[in-house]
Amino acid sequence: MTQVADLLIRAPRAVTGDPAERERPLAIGIFGGTVQAVEPLATTTLRGRDTLDLHADEVLLPGLVDTHVHICEPGHTEWEGFASATRAAAAGGITTLVDMPLDSVPVTVSIDALRVKQQAADGQAHVDLAFWAGVIPGNTPGLAALAAAGVAGFKCFLADSGSPDFPPVDPGQLAEALRVTARLGLPLLVHAESPPATAPPSPPASAPPSPPAPPDYASPAYAGYLASRPRGLENLAVAQVIEAARAAGGHAHIVHLSSSDALPMIASARRKGVRITAETCPHYLTLTAEEIDDTTAKCSPPVREAANRELLWAGLRDQTLGLVVSDHSPCTAPMKAGDWDRAWGGISSLQLGLPLVWTQARRRGIGLAQVAAWMAAAPARLAGLAAKGRIAPGYDADLCVLAPEQSFVVDPARLHHKHPATTPYAGRMLHGVVRATILRGQLTDPARPRGQLLRRSQ
Repeated sequence: MTQVADLLIRAPRAVTGDPAERERPLAIGIFGGTVQAVEPLATTTLRGRDTLDLHADEVLLPGLVDTHVHICEPGHTEWEGFASATRAAAAGGITTLVDMPLDSVPVTVSIDALRVKQQAADGQAHVDLAFWAGVIPGNTPGLAALAAAGVAGFKCFLADSGSPDFPPVDPGQLAEALRVTARLGLPLLVHAESPPATAPPSPPASAPPSPPAPPDYASPAYAGYLASRPRGLENLAVAQVIEAARAAGGHAHIVHLSSSDALPMIASARRKGVRITAETCPHYLTLTAEEIDDTTAKCSPPVREAANRELLWAGLRDQTLGLVVSDHSPCTAPMKAGDWDRAWGGISSLQLGLPLVWTQARRRGIGLAQVAAWMAAAPARLAGLAAKGRIAPGYDADLCVLAPEQSFVVDPARLHHKHPATTPYAGRMLHGVVRATILRGQLTDPARPRGQLLRRSQ
């Protein structure tokens, strides 16, 4: 007797999150919010109480998992809150977010702070949420308790984070943290810029003036900001992390890599058995230093030159870079305005991540199966969310319906994060329209938050 699914999705085009599998027609049987059957569409015997038939111009993807999101509630909810961030995520095909431990008050560096964050999120989320905890000087004795509470892992800075209550760790503290996280079986995420990058020395009064910016930069002011955070300082920090991970045996993960110079080091270390992984972000894969002309595109590490962007794409192709996540780092419009020294250093792109990456990937002959692996399956593995990131039996029925050939022009008025005017993508034409996002077998609803708070499961 054929079992009747709660929901049967008939998709003429689907990718499962496995990059080895091509786009193909599939029937997906969902029971109780979980995928229980995946069959070829032409031969399926599945039936459903409800049926969703996708159109020929739509592709079914696993719901995206974004493991690098700064949600500033509580404390700085005027920058971004759980309700607005998760609405933006759902509109962008994302079904799970992992929140970073800073930019809220208190920062998530203790059990008490984690509980405050969870209480603030509970009942507001339109997608599922997990949490990273922070490593700062002096809190390593409390990491085991945070791990037992189900955090996805830990995050530290090697340079000034911009938050006085989230100071950076020194080399000895980094090594200690990696030894502790190795015992706990959790990753340590590292913002890898060396300290001088945040405080470039002022030249003496007698020093000659700086040379003019190269003529191919749209903004001489941006060229100056880029020069203040050179690749060498990022590369130096990555090398430090590699050596610490080698000595400790822990899993170190480089967040938001922008310098392509670091890719050979990472690849070499991995071949030698060092547990080192790395991510990059849509802004590094889309924007170029040559085109930036205002502070909406300021971030750290900075967006670099077009040639660097192409090498990051090559790093994704050869698997040196394993995932693409947003580093959604929101702020108010006044915080983003002003000169390059004072403007907020972060980009808000949560809702646009999939179309940004897909627009660039399709130009390079990269298919949606690979994009889904980078933006769903790989982030879920990093965060230890065993039921997320794939379309396969036993996984949560978290899905995204994308029209990949349909284009649109970014209109800030249609973005759901709290301060959409801060986007650097206004007026840009992108491919890939998210037509539906499904969380545990049900369409997301902007008026009805159904997200759950998650614990690391592996």
